[in-house]
Amino acid sequence: MIIEKILGNLHEQPNHYAGRHKEKVVLPSALLVKRIQRVTTDHGKELGIRLPTGTGDLRDGDILAVDDHNIIVVSVLPTDVLVIAARSIHEMGIVAHSLGNRHLQAQFFDSSSEYGGEVMVCQYDHTVEDYLKSVGVPYDRQERVMPVAFRHAEHSH
Repeated sequence: MIIEKILGNLHEQPNHYAGRHKEKVVLPSALLVKRIQRVTTDHGKELGIRLPTGTGDLRDGDILAVDDHNIIVVSVLPTDVLVIAARSIHEMGIVAHSLGNRHLQAQFFDSSSEYGGEVMVCQYDHTVEDYLKSVGVPYDRQERVMPVAFRHAEHSH
């Protein structure tokens, strides 16, 4: 089976597919950005994914296929992240500038998010953790399913 479009997202329509057997395509965050790939469900079914340019990245809960009895969805593995909870906008600005110099991508969340506070989240990196310890910025290392994939930051000087 070749998947050429995303049919919706299970998190946005949780009751719409009630009663159907759920089969999962388990992916690490790094593979969410690939438009063309071969995957296998947790039940051993092989699928090809070939999404058109401009479709956007895959997300946790994306629906790949549906029939009368089954649904195939993307299930994203947790990512090792640093959740940075700076105490002021000044402190966050300094941290964000330092991480930007490392070309490390970050995601930002407000107090209404599952984090319960204004935080910056980046993929775990031991040098970033050492930096945060050295400057005394509060952080926590966690395993999280991220709503958006971290992309490698391309750059040139």
